[in-house]
Parts: sequence; structure tokens; C-alpha cells
Amino acid sequence: MGHIHEKIDFTASVYIVFEGKVLLHMHKVHKTWLPPGGHIELNEGPIEAAVREAKEETGLDVQLIGKGKTYDSPYESQDLILPRFLSRHFFDAGRTHEHVDLGYLARAESDVVRHEVEGMGIRWFSKEDLEEDAYDLLPDVRAHALVALSEIEEL
Repeated sequence: MGHIHEKIDFTASVYIVFEGKVLLHMHKVHKTWLPPGGHIELNEGPIEAAVREAKEETGLDVQLIGKGKTYDSPYESQDLILPRFLSRHFFDAGRTHEHVDLGYLARAESDVVRHEVEGMGIRWFSKEDLEEDAYDLLPDVRAHALVALSEIEEL
């Protein structure tokens, strides 16, 4: 879906881990490796957006890391799963549109992904892959992916 606001949008991204590897895809616009993710739509919260985007972009069902809580309240109060990363960045080189991204960690039950989604490449990265310069990863993506591998292996 399109942007909710012309200047800034909220997005959700997911660092998906399976058996010591983290999944990244080649972004169709930026031509760089990023975690699955996208805009939080008006009819959903960040948890729903993260799970939806993971499914749309990879075909995987994921389990977000963390705990939320729903309260017995007439206001449907919820404590959401906290994102592991909260970042703000420009989407475009002209610096006219920004994203506030809620970055989640997740586990997958399988490594079988759709290999072509909207013309994007998709790949599982090991710790060694992430540390190589061959993939020209953005510094924040590399750091977040390494944290995902480290923290999910500890659980």
C-alpha cells in the first residue's frame, strides 16, 4: 500500500533466523540487502505488520521474539511485543520521505522460502557471510543481523 503520510511513515522489519542463519532480501528499489519489512497499514498494528510483511516477502510463517499481553479491558488494551531495534532513516536520496522502523527478531520453522518475490533475490546469511565485505551490507543491517543471530541462538 502507499504512504500514509507524505513526509514520514511507520514501518516494521523482521530479522528472521533459522538454524544459525538470518534471512535478507534484495530490496527492489534500493538494490541492497535488507530484512523483510514494510509499511504499517492504518488497519493494523506493528506486530501484525511485521508478521504480514514476513509472510508476503518470504512465504514464511514466523514467531516474533518477545512477549505481549492482552488485558481484560473495555479498551482492548495490549502490551505489544517490543521491537529489538527502533530506527529512523530517510527512504530516498532526496531526503523527502522518512521511515520510523520497528525492527523485530523472529524465528522461522523452516528455511524454505519463495526465491523470487516481486523480482527480489532472497538469501540466508551466516555470521561469516555477514562479516564479509563481499555483500556490501549497510552498517545498520549488518549490526542488526549479527545481533539477531547472537540473541536468538542464546534463547
